[in-house]
Amino acid sequence: MQSLGAKVSACILLVGRSGMVPPRCFYVAAILLMASVLSARAADEIQVYNAEIAKVGQWTFQLHNNYAFIGRKEPDFPGGLVPNHALQGTGEWAYGITDWWEMGFYTPYAVDQELTPYSNAIKIRQLFVIPNAAEREFFYGVNFEFSYAMPQFLDTRWLIEMRPIVGWRKGDYEFIINPIVDFGMGQNGGADFAPAARFARNLGENFAVGFEYYTDLGRPQDRLPFNEQQHNLYAVVDFKIGRFDVNAGVGYGLTHGSDRLMAKMIIGTDLTEGVSDKSSEGSKTLRRPESRLSGGFFRP
Repeated sequence: MQSLGAKVSACILLVGRSGMVPPRCFYVAAILLMASVLSARAADEIQVYNAEIAKVGQWTFQLHNNYAFIGRKEPDFPGGLVPNHALQGTGEWAYGITDWWEMGFYTPYAVDQELTPYSNAIKIRQLFVIPNAAEREFFYGVNFEFSYAMPQFLDTRWLIEMRPIVGWRKGDYEFIINPIVDFGMGQNGGADFAPAARFARNLGENFAVGFEYYTDLGRPQDRLPFNEQQHNLYAVVDFKIGRFDVNAGVGYGLTHGSDRLMAKMIIGTDLTEGVSDKSSEGSKTLRRPESRLSGGFFRP
């Protein structure tokens, strides 16, 4: 199968020779137009935020990794990372400022199918939540993330993510939604709607199972057909090994525009003790896009 670049080159040669545009070149032009309009989402963090944050004065760390066993074989835009057989991830450091405010920063990276490593610069975030979210039946918050992206990851250099957090917890069950909106700034910028959700059950101390659902619907004002959108359903498990919280899952793509088979893992731990309060007595790994646990596992 020809790559997108080869198809473009062939069209240029045909137009140059004949002076006419062959019908198949309109198809190639449509692909390029779609790529120039939409800002692709880097998949370094696959997690649903649950509004739990670090203690005041506490440092925490999470390592996010995900791998596309069967992924899309074309980049989302010219020159972008090909998802198939790519490892993507990030380190995440977070610091509790108050019982309702946590600040964090990320060091995203990727390794493509040719084993070429890439750095995706840096991201910072500000997370604001209702205090003691782990103890509440209804909880909420909002996260703002600011990132500078490298050319392999996004077709615009600057990105702002707004992630509202709304969740309900009853007995051993929890349901959380993150209606995420990304705002790309620059020549190819624009809004992108990518809601995520989590439904999980706590089966005991430091152990839970559930489902997480991740989507990318494209621009709200110009939504893609369903089969071209990204819809991924993950079966996940949250548990604790010693001082480390683990969130792991296997995801399946439900549409043609999704990666077909994915795996993800988040490992988190406390780096310092901080000031004790009820806002973060649970574990931090089960937190966010990328998954936290209601019983107190992962935080954002």
